[in-house]
Amino acid sequence: MRLFVALSIPDAIARELLLWQGGVPGARWLSREQLHLTLRFIGEVDGRDARAIDDALAGIDAPGFSLQFHGAGQFGKKQPHALWAAARPNDLLDHLARKVDTAIRRVGQPQDVHKFMPHVTLARLRNPEIDKLREWLVVHALSTSAEFAVDAFCLYSSKLTSDGSIYRVEREYPLRSYEADTV
Repeated sequence: MRLFVALSIPDAIARELLLWQGGVPGARWLSREQLHLTLRFIGEVDGRDARAIDDALAGIDAPGFSLQFHGAGQFGKKQPHALWAAARPNDLLDHLARKVDTAIRRVGQPQDVHKFMPHVTLARLRNPEIDKLREWLVVHALSTSAEFAVDAFCLYSSKLTSDGSIYRVEREYPLRSYEADTV
């Protein structure tokens, strides 16, 4: 089973992000069902490890928070391979990501090799037209979504297909009310 931990994106926010998509030949835009903000990639695990991860994530106590997407970017400087919407800096989001990472490492999973950079991937790229890519980045540099409440995080499974990945929420973990809590 291939697993990762992420925030689901509310439908209203996903609709806003879907409007950012388009105008870059060579981009394979992600569908609504594929939009999420990854907190921690885990990878392939067996059933026993999946249960241990689930138990560890269920024990996380963290406050909820509000979040907003602002700006866009690309992965791959010389060979661009993805376009994304950035999450605004958020201490409570960073706090949750650290707690998730710690819980997963405590049950024996290796440390993630990637530094946490909160974003939602919007497209995968294959030989994009560089001028159109740059134009898209300029147009969306100041794009901003509405703010939304984050009251839970999820354990997802991922199945790779020729049409892209299919994601399924395996379990949702609630966060504390964010109105009166602090880190």
